[in-house]
Amino acid sequence: MTDIFTKEKRSEIMSRIRGKNTKVEVALRKIVSSYCYPLGYRYRKHYKKVPGSPDMAFVSMKIAVFLDGDFWHGYNFQNRRKKLPKKYWVAKIEENMRRDRRMDARLRRMGWKPVRFWEHNLKNPKRVLRRLEKLLK
Repeated sequence: MTDIFTKEKRSEIMSRIRGKNTKVEVALRKIVSSYCYPLGYRYRKHYKKVPGSPDMAFVSMKIAVFLDGDFWHGYNFQNRRKKLPKKYWVAKIEENMRRDRRMDARLRRMGWKPVRFWEHNLKNPKRVLRRLEKLLK
């Protein structure tokens, strides 16, 4: 499948894809804040002092929370792989998945607990809160 845009136009389009403060990330923070703040738990956004810059970091408990986009981080990748239009996307997503595993391993070696939520998990906020509650206690 040939790209319908020039290289420059594709670059411009891709540069507009946000990596921080996405809609799903803001939604996760709202869910977490509703539970955490009344109990006194505090977190940092995009904590750069640990590998991977977690979307949320509970520094005192060494918990790093990541919110992974279903497409970009390879949810159900074996089924989606066949439908991707270019080898580029397969390689890109596979590298994202490898990087996620490397970051998790580095965090564990540093004594942190990496926690990953998928984008589609936010459709059930109660389940997200139950999982988070187990981690924080």
